[in-house]
Amino acid sequence: MTFTEWAIFFLAIQLLHFLGTWKLYKKAGRKAWEAIIPVYNGIVLMKIINRPKWWILLLFIPVVNLLMFPVIWIETIRTFGFYKKSDSFFVIITLGLYLFYINYATDLQHNPDRSLKARSELGEWISSITFAIVAATLVHTYFIQPFTIPTSSLEKSLLVGDYLFVSKFHYGARVPSTVIAAPMVHDSIPYLGKASYLKNPQLPYTRLPGIQNIKNNDIVCFNWPADTLATMWGDTSGKFTYKPVDKKTNYVKRSVGIAGDSLEMRNGYFYINGKKNDLPERAKLQFYYTYESKKP
Repeated sequence: MTFTEWAIFFLAIQLLHFLGTWKLYKKAGRKAWEAIIPVYNGIVLMKIINRPKWWILLLFIPVVNLLMFPVIWIETIRTFGFYKKSDSFFVIITLGLYLFYINYATDLQHNPDRSLKARSELGEWISSITFAIVAATLVHTYFIQPFTIPTSSLEKSLLVGDYLFVSKFHYGARVPSTVIAAPMVHDSIPYLGKASYLKNPQLPYTRLPGIQNIKNNDIVCFNWPADTLATMWGDTSGKFTYKPVDKKTNYVKRSVGIAGDSLEMRNGYFYINGKKNDLPERAKLQFYYTYESKKP
C-alpha cells in the first residue's frame, strides 16, 4: 500500500472510531466532535479511561499496535461498567465493533474513579504478560535483538551456536513493513513451522536515522535480498518463497566492501580500492586439502 492509500485508511478508521464512540465521549463529559479529530481523539480517550497519554504512540508502531488496540478496547468498555468476560471477548472478537453496540444500544454510565487494578489473579497475569511482550517487541524491533549463529561462514570470528546481541539503532532501525505479524518471532511460528505473518497489507519501506555508518570489515546482520527459505524453523527441504523485506531470511556476514568501493580478488584475498584487505586476527581464509591415493 502507498502512503496515499494508508492515509485514506487512517481517515476511514477515524470516522469509524467517531461513529462507534461519540456517545461515550459525551457521557464522559466531553464534546462529541472530539471523537473525530485524529490523534487528539486518542489523547482525550486516554483521559476518559484514565490511562497515560503515551499509549497513543504505541498505536502507531506496527505489531505493537496489534496488542494495544485490544487493551484500549477493553479499558474503554470497563470505564463504562462492562466488566464481564463476555464483554471483553466480544469486543476483541469483533475487532472493536462491539463498541457500536455499547455506544447505541446500552444505558451508559461513566466511571472515572474505577480501580485500574486487575480484579483477578488471571487478569494480573494477562496484564503482566501483555506488558512484557509489548516492551520486548519494542526493544527487539528498534534497539537490540538476540541472534544465534546457525552456520560456519564466519568461523574463527563467530562459531556455530554462538549467541550475540545485535544493535538495531547504530545503523538505523528499520520500521517493520509487515503490519500483521506475531510478536517475538521472525518469519515462522516455532514448532508449527507456519508463517507468522500476513503478506498484506504492507507499509512503505522506512528506516530511522542511525548514529554511524557501516565500515569495512564490520560484521552485520541483514535480510537476504532475494527470495528466501520458506521457513526458518526446522525446514531442511530447501524450498524458497517470496517474503516481505522484513521477513526474509536473516544472514550475518562481514562487510568487506561498501558502496562506492572497487573490489577484486587475487589468490583468495580481497583487494579494496587496490589495497589488500587486512582481516581480523582470528579470521582465516577458507581452504581445503586434496588427497590422492596411489592405491587402486
